[in-house]
Amino acid sequence: MNTKINKSLILNEIKSYYNFVSDSEFAKFLGIKPQTLSSWHTRNTFDIELLYSKCENINAEYLLTGIGDIEKPNVEKKLHSESVTKSVTNNVTNQKYKKGYTNEDNPYIIENLPTNRRTTDSIHEIQEVPLYDLEATAGLQELFSGGKSAVQILDTIKIPHLPKCDGAISITGDSMYPLLKSGDMVLYKEIPLDSIFYGEMYLLSYKIDDWEEYVTVKYVQKSDLGDEYLKLVSQNQHHQPKDVLKAHITAIAIIKASIRINTMM
Repeated sequence: MNTKINKSLILNEIKSYYNFVSDSEFAKFLGIKPQTLSSWHTRNTFDIELLYSKCENINAEYLLTGIGDIEKPNVEKKLHSESVTKSVTNNVTNQKYKKGYTNEDNPYIIENLPTNRRTTDSIHEIQEVPLYDLEATAGLQELFSGGKSAVQILDTIKIPHLPKCDGAISITGDSMYPLLKSGDMVLYKEIPLDSIFYGEMYLLSYKIDDWEEYVTVKYVQKSDLGDEYLKLVSQNQHHQPKDVLKAHITAIAIIKASIRINTMM
């Protein structure tokens, strides 16, 4: 049975991958007219050779089939044992470290994640943030409740000009894509559940049943089901919002910044 490839969806995914807001921006990046891009969507087609030459990070197999990882292997390196302390010490307020900048000496993008909240948190000139191995713990609740050990600390991230952060972990999954990707590191500050600012992004865990805890990064909003619930919302439109009982949330922390590795070292 032949399955028709949704090339219009592939175009939208590539547009999201490169964080283009409008089709006209995407068309300009590709070097084509907006009308041409619109025609591609309408006819469910595209110039695969042009896309492959312009979109250097995109996996050729994904372009051909729409299946698998959108990104080429080894474009982004997950951190497990390599030190980031040596490299993540550049001033994050410097213009050249804004989105899209990389070079061989500074292969990291450090972002203060968008927020609508005014805060009086003091900015630290420099701080060392422990990077934890979440898989080495019994979950986020144990990590936050003081179950930290040297075994669980993979490294420390030395980073300037951020509010106080309690720790960092590497994330998995695509629910916050394209703002966050699997392998990105998020820096967080633990907070009590009654101190939530609705609309902000949080690292949290909640009980699925008596034995299993689910750890995720989501926007937290008010739930239509009442004050006993919170609505967890993804950046990725393919993931549906979920209402969870506040009583089932076992740990929560507000996300202060993210780090993305863009080159192999």
